[in-house]
Amino acid sequence: MLRAVARVDVGAIERNCARLAAAVAPARLCAVVKADGYGHGAVPAARAALTGGAAWLAVATAAEAAELRAAGVGGSLLVMGALSDEELAVALRADADVVAWREEFVAKLGPDARVHVKLDTGMGRLGTRDADEASRVAGAAGDRLAGLMTHFATADEADQSFVDEQLGRFRTWIARHPGVPVHAANSAAALGRPDARFDMVRCGIAVYGMDPFQRDPAHHHLEPALELASYVAEVKRCEPGESAGYGRRFVAERATWLGTIPIGYGDGVRRALTNDADVLVAGRRFPLVGTVSMDNITVDLGDEPPPRGSEAVVIGARGNERILAEELAARLGTINYEITCGITARVPREHV
Repeated sequence: MLRAVARVDVGAIERNCARLAAAVAPARLCAVVKADGYGHGAVPAARAALTGGAAWLAVATAAEAAELRAAGVGGSLLVMGALSDEELAVALRADADVVAWREEFVAKLGPDARVHVKLDTGMGRLGTRDADEASRVAGAAGDRLAGLMTHFATADEADQSFVDEQLGRFRTWIARHPGVPVHAANSAAALGRPDARFDMVRCGIAVYGMDPFQRDPAHHHLEPALELASYVAEVKRCEPGESAGYGRRFVAERATWLGTIPIGYGDGVRRALTNDADVLVAGRRFPLVGTVSMDNITVDLGDEPPPRGSEAVVIGARGNERILAEELAARLGTINYEITCGITARVPREHV
């Protein structure tokens, strides 16, 4: 029995990609596997995505591209992030497409490189805001020009007016370059804005069965692929007035049983969940009580505690009960992306 394990259902990733590919057709699906596949494992996720119908893969860094190639993952691959000269060489050796928005960057590329030019239509990060400059970069790329792209800032929000503004800017620019493949949509836009699908969509969070709108992924027929589990290492009586954890953040008001689960913020269970989360123990919900420490959490098991050795699920489902990454994100005031990306390397991944 492992003290903590992240089990990843690669079949769920495959099925999610099949559903996404069907939903966005005739646009192609690009599966984003950056940040170690959003914490799921980049190589197994990439293989499952390709099996499920993804036509492209995308990462953020040159090292991520090299990792995929070293593992034998083939197919079309896009490095979306900024690249230093050293990183550019790594990306090109990995036979990856790269993103450009400056002419001097394109000048560094050999004749066989493939370039996607990025217009910043409102995200305010990478890319150029100047459509004329973007067109000059596209012209400098010449036969190496493989795509035109942008990225949405608010596609996951109810108010879509800024998405409309970005689309307007993007459409005006791409009209100057007919016949070049175009892509803009992330998971939220791919699911919610058919008019933004163009030739390809770049789905990340949805590939892993999580909802880009921070609701229930079942609304989009997506299956969460990851569960985070541990076990009850100790069960002990806690009388009124007795406490558990650093700072005595939990003091029992009644007699109860406490279960200690050997997983903590060193594994990615955020300390801010102190006294504000549930854990599934033997398929039942129990409240997390006391301070989340580096290696342990404590749950209030009530009057009839499950025995030592019982399974404890921090993210996942058992029977009719489930704890989604979206639930933890809502408690923390963050997004589901951060929940799975935050599971640390100390937790082994089991791909099933």
